[in-house]
Amino acid sequence: MAVTAGVAGPSLAEVVRAALAEDLGDRGDVTSNTLIPADLRAEGRLVSRAAGVFAGRAAAAEAARQCGISVDWRVADGTSLVPGAVIAELIGPARGLLACERTLLNLVGHLSGIATTTRSFVEVCGSCAVLDTRKTTPGLRALEKAAVVAGGGVNHRFGLYDRVLVKDNHLALAGAGLVDAVRRVRTRWPEILVEVEADDMDGVRLALAAGADWILLDNMDGPQMAAAVVEIAGRARTEGSGRMDLGRAAVAAASGVDAISVGALTHSAPVLDIGLDIDL
Repeated sequence: MAVTAGVAGPSLAEVVRAALAEDLGDRGDVTSNTLIPADLRAEGRLVSRAAGVFAGRAAAAEAARQCGISVDWRVADGTSLVPGAVIAELIGPARGLLACERTLLNLVGHLSGIATTTRSFVEVCGSCAVLDTRKTTPGLRALEKAAVVAGGGVNHRFGLYDRVLVKDNHLALAGAGLVDAVRRVRTRWPEILVEVEADDMDGVRLALAAGADWILLDNMDGPQMAAAVVEIAGRARTEGSGRMDLGRAAVAAASGVDAISVGALTHSAPVLDIGLDIDL
């Protein structure tokens, strides 16, 4: 799991233990435990069925460990896969191999899908950084953000605790102007970066006047983002955001922003097809 100062969340072992528990319940694998001899050992290969980028090695290793399975890894997170590529070889009790199979595959398929989707955005964005968001699966944020890194992306906020991001709702509920709001958060949290949302040029100028470290250009089109980058002129970092698909990401990157943020990296990435072939 990724480590961030002050991070609150389940450990990798806890995440995997919970995932296995929802599959095994209080009886275990009733099919395998009835039909498979307890002393039978088996070998298997984790194999990619499609092209993509691998992620989730730590989670897969932990699932195997908790079921008594040894793993010989052939690839690392971030490795490009072709169909038929052997990712790892597994060996251990046959019952244990079958017990961990679905949990292990669910984790690596989901995380590799995130890494693969991230890589596609990175490839169209060039030197513009591709950031993730907080739109993650509850309990899996650290794993999903690690998968983003495996795909070449960059982690943005891990939570509400590690960066200030002032939006319209904050100002409305606090009854504060932006300049005053930024002053207040800097006084309370002088060591934390302050980002401000702007959806037009007036908002950009106000964010600059407030002294924001980052300005989030929300739902602007390409020409608007380009104009904002010229106006900001390096006085703050710039982040393009809002409904990012590959086409819009390429336009945003061409506008000159420092980064784009993409919720789809974690909330809409399709699973990468990975299977476990057990040797008979």
